[in-house]
Amino acid sequence: MPLNAQNQMQLLSDILSNHQTDCCGSVSECEQLERLVKSLMVNADIHENVKPVLEEIYRYSQSGISSSDLSDHITTNKDNLSQWVSDMNNYS
Repeated sequence: MPLNAQNQMQLLSDILSNHQTDCCGSVSECEQLERLVKSLMVNADIHENVKPVLEEIYRYSQSGISSSDLSDHITTNKDNLSQWVSDMNNYS
């Protein structure tokens, strides 16, 4: 069963919140973030104001995939993670 946009936004928010709280994650989670963002960016139901946030999350996920120290990458972006989740909640 495919996820609708609301489910995708919630999953995206959950993964980012876990990264922010735990300061760790996996490459597969970054790949999942990347897939979710790609899907949401082409969805007409997504509020235009959230698209710049999705672009930042996409860059974060790509950097995480290629990072030699994913935990450090997540820790470096801890404030961004919190802000992105907040921004997404404002527009969902």
